[in-house]
Amino acid sequence: MPEIKVTPLGAGQDVGRSCILVSIGGKNIMLDCGMHMGYNDERRFPDFSYIADGSLTEHLDCVIISHFHLDHCGALPFMTEMVGYSGPIYMTYPTKAIAPILLEDMRKVAVERKGESSTSFFTSQMVKECMKKVTAVNLHQTVQVDSEIEIKAYYAGHVLGAAMFHVRVGDQSVVYTGDYNMTPDRHLGAAWIDKCCPDLLITESTYATTIRDSKRCRERDILKKVHECVERGGKVLIPVFALGRAQELCILLESYWERTNLKVPVYFSLGLTEKANNYYKMFITWTNQKIKKTFVERNMFEFKHIKPFDKSYMENPGPMVVFASPGMLHAGLSLNIFKRWAPDEKNMLIMPGYCVVGTVGHKVLNGAKKVEFENPRTVVDVRMAVEYMSFSAHADAKGIMQLIQYCQPKNVMLVHGDAEKMVFLKSKIQQELSLDCFNPANGETCTIVTKPTIAADVSLSLLKRDLQPVAEIGDLRVKRRKLMHGVLIVKGNKVRVLDSDAACAELGVTRHEIRFTSTVTLEDPGPVSRTIDKLHTHLQKRLGITQHLGDGPINIGSVLLQVSGSDQEDLKEAIVSWTYQDDALGSYILNSIKNIDR
Repeated sequence: MPEIKVTPLGAGQDVGRSCILVSIGGKNIMLDCGMHMGYNDERRFPDFSYIADGSLTEHLDCVIISHFHLDHCGALPFMTEMVGYSGPIYMTYPTKAIAPILLEDMRKVAVERKGESSTSFFTSQMVKECMKKVTAVNLHQTVQVDSEIEIKAYYAGHVLGAAMFHVRVGDQSVVYTGDYNMTPDRHLGAAWIDKCCPDLLITESTYATTIRDSKRCRERDILKKVHECVERGGKVLIPVFALGRAQELCILLESYWERTNLKVPVYFSLGLTEKANNYYKMFITWTNQKIKKTFVERNMFEFKHIKPFDKSYMENPGPMVVFASPGMLHAGLSLNIFKRWAPDEKNMLIMPGYCVVGTVGHKVLNGAKKVEFENPRTVVDVRMAVEYMSFSAHADAKGIMQLIQYCQPKNVMLVHGDAEKMVFLKSKIQQELSLDCFNPANGETCTIVTKPTIAADVSLSLLKRDLQPVAEIGDLRVKRRKLMHGVLIVKGNKVRVLDSDAACAELGVTRHEIRFTSTVTLEDPGPVSRTIDKLHTHLQKRLGITQHLGDGPINIGSVLLQVSGSDQEDLKEAIVSWTYQDDALGSYILNSIKNIDR
């Protein structure tokens, strides 16, 4: 039986460093190539030696990137320029435009932290060379990677340009979701996919056990917390990634500041607001209906109340709200602001999204009151209020179940989630949807057996025979079954279904036919021809036979009716014979003759 093999090199029972290896129909495909935000050593990148010790080009047929978040694309320049891969890479147009900017920002932070002498990290030039290898795709565009691999992108919500990918090789297919959101928000629509019935759906499961409360309640809560903090003179730090939740929360605060006429300054990381706005303008078709509709009159991403942030503002007295990247407090501006503001209990940290293990964000969300830092070695007291308010653009448990029902896969695999939470969702999928579900760890290979679909050519004569008009038997309409009877012939890679005469002629064999025969004794004095006429008249009433048959046997389809006996004898024998295709009709005629005189 054919099979699909899947090995996570990242995101197996873990969030971060998404990298899924799929072997399907003799092809090897890599889904995402991310880095782990919680590590600064060799563990931050997937272990590519699992695939090959040298260049990966001859071992991989293509790489597909679902979106621009670094835990999904952060290792791509390392893989192409340092490990060695020159094969095809696919992502959407917004992802291709935005990914290099985030990769470069991340590279600067990493090199600043470790020093320019670091040889384990890629350079600016490597990012540029890597992006030259990328082919951009449109939503719903079917792309032929080679003569066998076909891919198609679907809208995933989550962030600008995020896509789910349907990968087909021959009769086998896989859908990979990347990260997705099943509910629309203030700037993006909800994820959508065809009922494509793949052999395997590989879905993220970040919020495998969470069912979120209403979005309106969460928006009200965050605005209340921010307002209370700035009213008492505190500073609010909201760590966000440059594009995505940042824009969502900026739109929310902008409209609230407009309504309430608040004068407290709101800032965003310098430079990124302008870049983000340019990309949202460029890819306006990826946003939701409301933004598309109002875009000509008013660009929702040009904020009146939110200004660019300068590092010197960190020391300014008085209240303020700052959106700073990155979103998990693992480096960069958001971490520097946190170090400065954390000791003051008037201040507040609002974490709007998921933080992976190992990041400062994860530590403070788990109640750490002191955080240690190296280079230079310092300890920061955390006295500021810490709030987790999920504005994450991931599907919750209800959304994941929804997507599975839309997509109708034959098997499901969970990745990009906490191991314990996966176990809960896995049992829910198995019980409620009766589907096999897998949750492999990193480096563990899962084998999914698939049922092959074999295409066969059907001869025209066979189709005509099996689409004959329906026979009328009194009130009974006798239909031939839709199940087709023919001979399957396989020559080389070609499969054909022929009627038995054509098959025998082609194979040079004599046809043998199995018939069922039954004899009914009738008491009917007179010549045999009169008995035949009597039976003909009887069947004419029942079956609507109109042709004149003379003295010969009566033929109805494959059913043959003959009468034997002597003209001088009263007893005659009616012989009814039929093939298995006309079993219902043959049985009906036989019973009809038995009851001819009733």
